[in-house]
Amino acid sequence: MNPKEQIVKNEIKAICDIMRRDDGTNATVDYIEQLSWLLFLRIFEDVENQQEELAVLEGEEYKPIIDKKLRWSNWAKNKDWIGKPKDSLKDFVNDVDEEFTKIIKPEETLIHFINNILFPYLRNLSGTPEKEKVAEVFKEITGNKIKSVYNLLDVIEKINKIDFSSYEDSHILSQVYEELLLEMGSEAGWGGEFYTPRPVIRFIINVIKPKIGETILDPFGGSAGFLIEAYKYLLKKNDNITVSQTELLKNKTFYGQEKKPLPFLLGTMNLILHGIANPNYFRKNTLMEDVHNIPEDEKFDVIITNPPFGGKENRQVQNNFPYPIASTEALALQYIMRKLKNGGRVGMVLPEGQIMFGEGKFKEIRKELLEKCNVFAIVSLPQGVFSAMGAGVKTNLVFFEKTGVPTKEIWYYELEGKFTKVQRIKDEHFKDALEKFEKREVSENSWIVSIEDIVKNNYDLTAKNPNKKDEIEYKEPQEIVFEIENIDYEIE
Repeated sequence: MNPKEQIVKNEIKAICDIMRRDDGTNATVDYIEQLSWLLFLRIFEDVENQQEELAVLEGEEYKPIIDKKLRWSNWAKNKDWIGKPKDSLKDFVNDVDEEFTKIIKPEETLIHFINNILFPYLRNLSGTPEKEKVAEVFKEITGNKIKSVYNLLDVIEKINKIDFSSYEDSHILSQVYEELLLEMGSEAGWGGEFYTPRPVIRFIINVIKPKIGETILDPFGGSAGFLIEAYKYLLKKNDNITVSQTELLKNKTFYGQEKKPLPFLLGTMNLILHGIANPNYFRKNTLMEDVHNIPEDEKFDVIITNPPFGGKENRQVQNNFPYPIASTEALALQYIMRKLKNGGRVGMVLPEGQIMFGEGKFKEIRKELLEKCNVFAIVSLPQGVFSAMGAGVKTNLVFFEKTGVPTKEIWYYELEGKFTKVQRIKDEHFKDALEKFEKREVSENSWIVSIEDIVKNNYDLTAKNPNKKDEIEYKEPQEIVFEIENIDYEIE
C-alpha cells in the first residue's frame, strides 16, 4: 500500500471510529450509510466542477445539477456552525430570524440545516436525468443520523482533508471504499447480499470478454462491483479510446438494478466514484418485472451478476415467469435468459442447490436453458469463497450464450482451495482455470460432459469431477468444536 493510499485509508477509518462512538450511528449499517451520503456530496461537487470546466472549454453553457449555493463547499467548509450559527444559516434561507426560531439549541443549527433544508432540496430535484438520479438516491436516506454536532463536524473536517480533485486520490478512495464495504459487510453479516469478491467478478469478465459497443446489465447490482470491474476491463483493453467511445461507456453501456435502499446507495456512489457521473443504476425489484414478452430493445448483449440465493418470492412475483416457483435463484435464471439478446453472453453465480440438480420446475428451467442456450462452461467454487461476506454456501460460475444453438457439451472446472474470512480468494487462484478454459483443456481438475450424458442424468448440472477419487476428510476435534461454537454464536 503506497503512502497516499494509507493516508486516505486512515482518514476513512478515523471517520468510522467517530461514528462508532456516536449514539445515532453505533451500528455498522448506520455509519456506512452516513459515510456514503457525505462522501457522495463531497465528490459530486468535484464531478460538477470538472463538467463545468469541460463545458466552458467547448463554449457551452453548463447547467448545474446541484445549486451552487447548496454544494458541499458552501456549507461544509469555512462555516462556523457553533460560534456563528445564525451567520452560517443566513445564506440558505430567506428569513434567517424566522428560521432560527425553529431551532431549540443554536449549536445544532447544522443538523437543522441538513435535515430541513439540504435533504428536502436534494430529494425534490427534477428536470433532468442527472437531477432525478440525485433525488432518487436521497429519497432512500432518512437524513443525518449523527446525533452529536461535534462528531458531525469532526467527520466533515476529515472528509475535507481528502483531495478528490486529483485522479490519483479519487482512484485511491474508490479502492479504500470498496475495502470498507467488504470489511463492514463482514462485520455486519450482510456483505454477502451485495458484495461479490472482486477476483470472482474479474474471472467472470475475463471469460465473457465484453466489448465497447455492447450493453452490459447486472440485474441484481448490489454495490455495482460487476459493472465497475467491466468498466475497468474495457478501459484496460482499449488503449486508444476515443471521446465518443468514452461517452458511450459512461452513458449507454452499463445498466444495473438493485432492490434494497442501502446497496442501491452504495452502488450509485461507487459508480460515480469510478467516473460514471450519471449511472444507469435503478432502485427496483428486478423480479417484479413480467418477463413473458420483453421487447428486443430492452434486452442486453452481456449479463454478469450474482443473484440472491435462498430467498422466496410470493405468488404475485412468481406469476411474472413461465415457470412459477418461489426460489429466487430459479426466478433469476429465467429472468436472465429472457433479458439476453440473441448472440448475447452471460456469466453468473449460482448456488450448489436445487437449481443445479432439483426435480420439477427446477429441472424444466435447466432443460430450457440447455435447449435454448449454449452452456459452454461451469466452474465449481469451494465452499468458503463467500465466507468473508458472511455467506458459506457452495457456488458455481455458470457461463452461457444465446446463439440459437442448443448446448452440445459443457466444459467443467473444479477450483480447489480452502478459503475463509481470513484466507480470501485471489486473482491468482483463477489463473489455471482461465488458461485451461481458453483451450477447453481436459486435465485432473477439468473435464467435458456431453449433452447426452447430461440428459441421461436428469439434466443435472452439478460439477462431479470424474478424475477425482472420493476422499473422506476427517476434521480435527478442535476444529469441530470451534465450528459448533461459531454456529452457536451466530444463532444467538
